[in-house]
Amino acid sequence: MSYPWTRVPKGLPPLDLVQVRLLPLADFFMGLMWSRPGGLSLRTTWVTPATLWLSTAVVLLVGLPGVAAIAYGIATGQVLMLFAGLVAAALGTGAGAVATYGIRQRRLAPAARR
Repeated sequence: MSYPWTRVPKGLPPLDLVQVRLLPLADFFMGLMWSRPGGLSLRTTWVTPATLWLSTAVVLLVGLPGVAAIAYGIATGQVLMLFAGLVAAALGTGAGAVATYGIRQRRLAPAARR
């Protein structure tokens, strides 16, 4: 029995043009987070529900505030705030690529494979 947060459909995931463009960034981000899938690429591996929810949370809780920190750092001239915002926005961008990739996998998957 598989755990609901790690359960993925059988077979290879579908791939479209949007995913092909996101794949290098998503794979790079997963590598930086030491979360490489079994095939070492998301091209041949499903994004788990846990990874999908976690990456969405990172976008909302780190990436978006990072954009606000960038704006604040520019407006007030605080270099440290600007740098922290850039790091947070970069994390949010990578997590957003993984989340978008996983959402596309599920939207493209035939109903019978879900």
